[in-house]
Amino acid sequence: MSVAQRKYFTEVAALAEKTVAVVTTTGKTFNGTLIGINPENLSLCLADAKDETAKLSHRVFLNGSVVAHIATAEKPFDLKALAGRMEKVFPTMVKLYEDQGFIWVMDKVKLTEKGVTEGSGPAADRVQKVYLQFMSDFKS
Repeated sequence: MSVAQRKYFTEVAALAEKTVAVVTTTGKTFNGTLIGINPENLSLCLADAKDETAKLSHRVFLNGSVVAHIATAEKPFDLKALAGRMEKVFPTMVKLYEDQGFIWVMDKVKLTEKGVTEGSGPAADRVQKVYLQFMSDFKS
């Protein structure tokens, strides 16, 4: 897989759990939360999706061959910038797994866009504090 292909799939994966608008090749539009993506054919699963008539469906599954357009107004979370911030506080102890959506700090604290998800103690507390400051700066 080329670097460009990998970047493309990373960008598509970053839309997971985000609100998206999907337009099909037949002209139908669905707005909902993207909860599933098949990277092989770009088939999608949307949760709580509304069509253009405002009809709500609990789940909508779209075959990748009918997906014409996917858009989101939400700016993707900048995991790379967060890793850079962590690197300033924990030099040489930060590993970014951007394609998987997490950062390992000191080989014992797992950090995602939602905060510390694994690890405890003073190290995890410090990582969470840096994360909260980053989030505060990010929203400004």
